[in-house]
Amino acid sequence: MNKQEPLDKQKDKEWEFHLRSISSSARDSNFATDPASDPSLLNSVKRLYELCKSEKSEELIARVHPHLSKIFQRSVSSISQTRTSNGLLLLAMLQFFLDFGDVVLHDADPSLRTFFRSCLSREFADPVVAEATLEFLSSNQRKLLKSHPTLLPQFFPLMLKLIAWNGEKLEKLFLRVFPGFVSPGSFIPLFLSLVDLPILVVALEKVERSSGSLVGSSIASIQKNVAPEMLVALMDEAYTGSTIGDGGADSESEDSTPMAVADPIFLELLKDENDGLAERHWSSPAMAAALQAVINTPQSDRLKEALRIAPRLLDSYFSLAVHEATDALICALIPLLMSRYSRLFPDKIFSYEVQKRLLEFMLAAFHRSPQFIALLKKPIVDRLGEAYDSPAKSELALQLCWAIGEHGGGGGSHKDAARELFESLELLLYENLSSSRLGLGEAAHGSGGSSFRKSSQSRLLCFVVTAISKLATCHRELLPRARVSLAKVARSRISDARVWRRAQDYMGLMNEPAICLSVLGSSSPSSEVMKYPGTVNWDEGSTKMIAHIPFYILGGQEGPPFHDFSFADILPRK
Repeated sequence: MNKQEPLDKQKDKEWEFHLRSISSSARDSNFATDPASDPSLLNSVKRLYELCKSEKSEELIARVHPHLSKIFQRSVSSISQTRTSNGLLLLAMLQFFLDFGDVVLHDADPSLRTFFRSCLSREFADPVVAEATLEFLSSNQRKLLKSHPTLLPQFFPLMLKLIAWNGEKLEKLFLRVFPGFVSPGSFIPLFLSLVDLPILVVALEKVERSSGSLVGSSIASIQKNVAPEMLVALMDEAYTGSTIGDGGADSESEDSTPMAVADPIFLELLKDENDGLAERHWSSPAMAAALQAVINTPQSDRLKEALRIAPRLLDSYFSLAVHEATDALICALIPLLMSRYSRLFPDKIFSYEVQKRLLEFMLAAFHRSPQFIALLKKPIVDRLGEAYDSPAKSELALQLCWAIGEHGGGGGSHKDAARELFESLELLLYENLSSSRLGLGEAAHGSGGSSFRKSSQSRLLCFVVTAISKLATCHRELLPRARVSLAKVARSRISDARVWRRAQDYMGLMNEPAICLSVLGSSSPSSEVMKYPGTVNWDEGSTKMIAHIPFYILGGQEGPPFHDFSFADILPRK
């Protein structure tokens, strides 16, 4: 090209060259069934997009659009008949549709959904396509959230496959796009999918072992070919509530391993779109068999990465929930946090990291909205009744005891709920005083099982005693029953002196209501009694005894405090 040739003429020549290229691809029968096989086509589409953007000419945009629309449709139609990757080409055309759709009256929404369903569902395992997709979504995030707000919430299960299969190298990009997944319709299902990210990796690896490379293959069609009856069973379960069979002796599947039993479970995990169905797979015995098979084999590198990524994704999820989710959504989420607390992928570090985050968010939600404790009294009572099943359930019950007492069972206006929660605490207390049931499950195995049980039981009892005292302080009609409960603990012969000594301390506090309210009062007091534990209202100091007392000074003394003092001696009178 002549260096002295004007720049406009150079652009015109380049424009005509690339326009002829895409026009030829749109017409040429050689590429009719597979436009992506033309190696020059992607470059021509990108360059024409750049020229249209720089020139800002509606005429140029209108000339390019018909050819791209035709190539887009041909590429989508050829996906199932070819192994050529169409992802990059389709993404380049989608960028054109997004930026210039208003000019040519092209609604990009159907094209975007077609890309997810037809292309990305087959090419998510291709690292190049996966990264390009996340880059595309990240750079267009504002436009997508404004003009296509339901797109990412609908396809978040497919997007999770990108990070599950491609791992930590895409994590930063994925986290940029992640806020777009959260919407009222995806809020609850997204939590379940994040917690089960390691199990999604297990499911994908099983498909790869049984059916070959995931690149260019539709998982849905693979599973249909392997076991079509499983799809029927899954649909039956989803719409009628019937139970999926466990693949007994009459099963037609040739694979008799535990993984084959879990295939219907994995079908639910491997879906590409958010269908809003309630969680079912954890209720199936097949899940236990599938996880046991995973435990007995070495973890793959991809699974190890998923175990590290999932807690970090939960951090982002909970951060978004705090700022964007409504109280109704958070209240609906908390029972799921409770039910999944002890049902996680069986890896110690992963379980610890996830459980820590579940507890932190749940307790923060109770602190922000204490009324949740009253609204959710049924699932809370159910969790208290499971305190003996395992160490995880014991820890959850312990934290719920703390929350009940700390927030007064939902506050002063929820007296009926507080009474029911108080009765559950009483039952938990009496059961522990009369037996040593706590930790009879996995914690009892091994030489240290007995000592672990005693330590756990003492810890739970301390929390229950404190919760009973704090609840009775908030709801004074419960004080007589609380005194009876504390007296039984104080007179008991349990080996741990910390428990009965704490009960005695609380009984002494209850004889001084003002001090008791200051020390044990709810952290979220009602409007009638605006006093917080451990605080001093100096304006009332000369007339009311509301200050907290330095009990640590009296810790070595037996019996009630003998100090004779008055706040009026140290506070100036008005």
